[in-house]
Amino acid sequence: MDRRRKQRVCPFYPYSRVCPFYPYSQLLWVLFLATIFVLPGIDSPCYGGIYRYIDENGDYHFTNCPKDPRYQLYIREKGDAVSVHVDPDQYDPMIEEFSKKYGVESALVKAVIQAESGFNSHAVSRKGAKGLMQLMPQTAAQWNVMNVFNPRENIEGGVRHLKHLLETFENNLKLSLAAYNAGKNAVIQNHSIPPYDETQNYVREVLRYYESYKH
Repeated sequence: MDRRRKQRVCPFYPYSRVCPFYPYSQLLWVLFLATIFVLPGIDSPCYGGIYRYIDENGDYHFTNCPKDPRYQLYIREKGDAVSVHVDPDQYDPMIEEFSKKYGVESALVKAVIQAESGFNSHAVSRKGAKGLMQLMPQTAAQWNVMNVFNPRENIEGGVRHLKHLLETFENNLKLSLAAYNAGKNAVIQNHSIPPYDETQNYVREVLRYYESYKH
């Protein structure tokens, strides 16, 4: 019986008597095969932005990982900011109507919409806020908003909520805006604008838009 040790063959240099990668040749060979056969089958990464298509029943479908060719880019994301190409004046009649009805400055309402959704009536935040004025489900229910994606309902609910906050904080605009972003309880507990970067930046952003819309 031939007991001579079988000579190892290097998968990368099969004609060489010495394998420069031994004892790692088998591991390298597995990685090489994985690169060829496994990696191409892995789904491509998700894209930035939100994609949408409307099916034959009129239902809306949204995703950030479009695998169906019917999806088209709907919202383009830049970091945490969302930008869409819309007419910022298209909702002015409704803004004016509800601002007068509830006694809130129209420039302030428009500034909140600009900061919240960029005038995108179908905007949805990562936290679940929806529509032009980014109403959370409990806020929408509080002000009897049945369809948060309906601009008219959303604006009226948002204006009513903003009016409620202005009354709660005795027309202190900064505190009211902070409460719109972080919640009324967070402002009450801190007795000031909460120490959250998001909220503090939000207040500054709305005030900047507010000043521009007043002129």
